[in-house]
Amino acid sequence: MNYCKYGTHRVIEPKGALPQAAFKIESTPKPYPNECLIEVDVLNIDSASFTQIKKACDFDEEKMKLMILDIVKKQGKMQNPVTKSGGMLIGSVKEIGSEFHDQTLTKGTKIATLVSLSLTPLHIEEIVSINLTNEQVKIKGQAILFDSGIYARIPEDLNEKLVLAALDVAGAPAQAIKLAKKDDYVLILGAAGKSGILCGYQAKKLVGVNGKIIGLVKKDSQKEFLETLNIFDEIIVGDALNAIDTYHKIDKATNGKLCDLTINVVNVENTEMSSILSTKEQGTVYFFSMATSFTKAALGAEGIGKDVNMIIGNGYTKDHAEITLNLMRESKVLHDLFMERYQ
Repeated sequence: MNYCKYGTHRVIEPKGALPQAAFKIESTPKPYPNECLIEVDVLNIDSASFTQIKKACDFDEEKMKLMILDIVKKQGKMQNPVTKSGGMLIGSVKEIGSEFHDQTLTKGTKIATLVSLSLTPLHIEEIVSINLTNEQVKIKGQAILFDSGIYARIPEDLNEKLVLAALDVAGAPAQAIKLAKKDDYVLILGAAGKSGILCGYQAKKLVGVNGKIIGLVKKDSQKEFLETLNIFDEIIVGDALNAIDTYHKIDKATNGKLCDLTINVVNVENTEMSSILSTKEQGTVYFFSMATSFTKAALGAEGIGKDVNMIIGNGYTKDHAEITLNLMRESKVLHDLFMERYQ
């Protein structure tokens, strides 16, 4: 049998697809020669996916368990059929194939996968519990890491659940390093979430005293919470679903300049136009949210005659895991916040 490093040998339907694009993959918890088998402890479900599941199940944990089990049974992976997104996991190495690229991994090594659950073969024996507030699902089960799969060893100096929560969105703050420039006005939609906070912290270091970090949140309580972190220069309460209202608020906050960079990490649909309208001509919109519609963003920008650079969020960028974990080491505020939320 030809074992593909990208995992196509496990694709059941449709043949020829890569595992992420496939509807169904084989999830037998026995590694082929170029695979690594992981004993899974916790799944960190993507925020957009978890929100959709939670709402569809009326916030009922038992219904959510059944829905997640059904998704994995039908598809062989945890890929939300509505959002198409997944998440990531932590677990211990159980077995390594003889042709797997990293033979330095040993049985029992704790790792966090840095590839999406939407392409990861997953076998769940039992869902032990679901934390409705932090999107983490404790399970008994196994997963397969393909030969091309990336991962991070759990560092000894950081709590493993904190690591899982941080690495789930590691691509966002790491990309912010590339995108935020000195003196920029930066808007973050969904600023109270973990990716929003990390992006805000990273961008704040880059824009300098003449730059401005603006956070948009939906509730007064979220604004009050963010104010305690001293990361954002201005926090605006508004509805990202209301593009015109958002535009007017950002126009006022920037004295008509609008933003050089807008980072969208909102976990609900239909926030594309708030991002585009709030960004100046030739500015950049970074859509990290898995609820983003390419069609709505592209045609929406065209429809209002707005020339902005639009970047689709990539969960991977070079050194993103190290960059994000170092933020936890660098900032006591971030470390303590993540410990409180994700313990």
